[in-house]
Amino acid sequence: MPDKELKKRIRQWVEWLQVQRNYSEHTIQSYLSDLEIFLKYLSKEKVTLSELKKLDVRSFRSFFSLRAKKGISRTTIAREESAVRNFFKWLDENRIISNPAIFQIATPKLPKVLPRALDVNTTLDIIEQALKDCSEPWLGVRNSAIFTLMYGCGLRIAEALSLNVEDINQSEFIKIRGKGNKERYVPILPIVLEKIEEYKKCCPYNLKPGQALFLGAKGERVCSRIIQRKLQNIREKLNLPDNVTPHALRHSFATHLLAQGSDLRSIQELLGHASLSSTQRYTDVDLEKIQEEYKKAFPD
Repeated sequence: MPDKELKKRIRQWVEWLQVQRNYSEHTIQSYLSDLEIFLKYLSKEKVTLSELKKLDVRSFRSFFSLRAKKGISRTTIAREESAVRNFFKWLDENRIISNPAIFQIATPKLPKVLPRALDVNTTLDIIEQALKDCSEPWLGVRNSAIFTLMYGCGLRIAEALSLNVEDINQSEFIKIRGKGNKERYVPILPIVLEKIEEYKKCCPYNLKPGQALFLGAKGERVCSRIIQRKLQNIREKLNLPDNVTPHALRHSFATHLLAQGSDLRSIQELLGHASLSSTQRYTDVDLEKIQEEYKKAFPD
């Protein structure tokens, strides 16, 4: 376990991930858990910064090799390595300690995973179901507005929930702050504005500029876990597979745009992908089937 000084640096690192990198709550918790596993491996006693500085390539390789022998998946090991690498990089950039050994470790090759897009009718069913089974009616309207926003604008869950009141106005575009604090402008459809306005009218709290747009039952900014849990409940109600997650709405946004003839470069800009290769994964989906579903839901 980390000593007092190392705990302090970990807290500072987490704050940097939140504020400067705009990482989601889920990603930060995963990184913390991964780093904790690594620190426990190093010592049953207190781990210090000076010990981290002395680690050599063999020390890092031994840890990841042990994880593989325990049957941990390559995807999980790659994420653990990313977390440890990120922390050491932060320590180096802030001139706390420098240890280049971690950067000599090759990242495990991962199998290609295609986005799982929902068909249009399933997406609309989710948005409709979001209105139901809430402790208060306005919370259902909020959930429906959030899902409509994520699907209609292709937002990550953290991007949608980080919006403030003034970010949504009568403009045709909204400014999104995505991963790495990068900003992009995304067009907002009238139906999305309508859903958000409906939520704002029935929200029992006074929504002021500079404050969170989407609030929880007690008036605080709603956290991603609440929305993830709601979609989990909807999955069970509608008998949908486990791959129906909040992120699947973002994938569906991109896939449906592609099916309607949008070019990859435009979709890349809308999603905020740093590389076109990330967007190109959508070319592997069954576009013909999606086009048929889209026409059923939105006939000419």
